[in-house]
Amino acid sequence: MLRTLLLTLLSLMALSANSVLCRLALTGTTNIGSTETGGSTGIDPVSFTLLRLGAGIVMLWLLVMALRFKNAKTQTTKAQSGGSYKAAFMLFLYAFSFSVAYLDLETGAGALILFGAVQLTMILAGWLQGHKLYPIEWLGVGLAFAGFVYLVLPGFSTPSFSGFILMTVSGIAWGFYTLMGRGSKTPALDTAKNFLLTWPWLLLLLVWLFVQGIDWSQDGVLLALLSGAITSGLGYVIWYATLPFYTSTQAAVLQLLVPVIASLGGVAFVSEPITMTLIIASLMILGGIFLVIVGRWYLLRLRKVST
Repeated sequence: MLRTLLLTLLSLMALSANSVLCRLALTGTTNIGSTETGGSTGIDPVSFTLLRLGAGIVMLWLLVMALRFKNAKTQTTKAQSGGSYKAAFMLFLYAFSFSVAYLDLETGAGALILFGAVQLTMILAGWLQGHKLYPIEWLGVGLAFAGFVYLVLPGFSTPSFSGFILMTVSGIAWGFYTLMGRGSKTPALDTAKNFLLTWPWLLLLLVWLFVQGIDWSQDGVLLALLSGAITSGLGYVIWYATLPFYTSTQAAVLQLLVPVIASLGGVAFVSEPITMTLIIASLMILGGIFLVIVGRWYLLRLRKVST
């Protein structure tokens, strides 16, 4: 149980870091290697997506090679990967739409649209598959979503229509990608294959960049590679590994922790103040998650005891 909780926290931290790294890279507001900020340190969303997924492929290939070497030494049976072009396309669609959308959206507005779309997609999918929600779960979902809205609403501004559509598409794609990974028995192999199978769309991005011209900054490239290798490649492996322990609804609500963790990251690394809004929203979101995860377990246990 403790191991699952730790892995879940690590995966959610990785998801949070992806948002921060992408926003920093696109706006160029980073202090990596210097004390200056500005557009000269930025990178375009097409290049960011290409480098992010490319770095993920390399990192995951190294991880798979290490696992195969370990299995060969212990004479462990070789596991079969369950990755697919469908999951790979959802991964690419999420990453590309995510990057382009953040050109026209503020961080708070983008997070609200993205994770709102993720949650609704996964809850609807679970409902269509016959997953009945208990009243306490509905209460938890409502409380967590209310806390999420409360967190981002003070800084919310009307987003552009194109940014809204792109981030909604990104959220839906990530929701489906998450659902496809719930049955994964080999998360590292599956994630590696999914990243690798994005190559047809990455090739199109590469052609596009050669036609339009490449203008990469050192900091922008570093942020994209960090996002791809660490917070995406390794982060998604951990996320895949935790999914079998949660229902679709639980996994959806858990992801509402991402904006809270991202806000705390802003406090730690960007010297942002700890506000009462952050404290209240965190309590609401954590309380809602607690009701969703623990509520069903408690009710089912009561039924077993009564019978």
